[in-house]
Amino acid sequence: MRILVACEESQAVTVELRNLGHEAYSCDVEACSGGHPEWHLQVDVLELLKMHWDMIIAFPPCTYLTAAGAVRLFNHDGSIKDHERWEKGKKAAEFFKAFLFTDCERVAIENPTMLKIFGLPKYTQAVEPYMFGDPWKKRTCLWLKGLPPLLPTYWVEPKELWVGSTSANRDPQIYTKYKLKSSRDPKVRAKTFPGIAKAMAEQWAGNGQ
Repeated sequence: MRILVACEESQAVTVELRNLGHEAYSCDVEACSGGHPEWHLQVDVLELLKMHWDMIIAFPPCTYLTAAGAVRLFNHDGSIKDHERWEKGKKAAEFFKAFLFTDCERVAIENPTMLKIFGLPKYTQAVEPYMFGDPWKKRTCLWLKGLPPLLPTYWVEPKELWVGSTSANRDPQIYTKYKLKSSRDPKVRAKTFPGIAKAMAEQWAGNGQ
């Protein structure tokens, strides 16, 4: 299959798809860090959505959509206190919808729990890294079209929350393994764990067709 992995500089999912024999390409405005620039399209992904793809797996930026940012957006009475952030959130929601309503039969979009104020539809399922062999808590929501929900592959005991984790802060091997700098690095928060990346590839494209 010809597969676009949008907004993915790490190439975690792209590499797993390539290992299965698919013509998969990562795309991001940044250069890739996954070691395969020959599979990376450093262009505006909205232009790529005009092309035919057999499957699209997207990781659009969540900074202005995530429920974790509610404290920055709202006053105590629920009114908007940061109007610049509100406008950026609306633009991020439109970007998200570009993937949701693109002309492709098989689409998966990944994001954390979203703020309801932006009017985006409810996710199809929520997964955690510890359901796929990586011992961390990082709730990940998936919006799926034409694809089945992911099935857990290897349950392990979670250590604690991935973002802001004291264990991760103390253990440099965590960052060596996942090629990260620190728990405050934005790439830490957006990291697609190896177990989830492998499950996405094998369960959604494992037949190699």
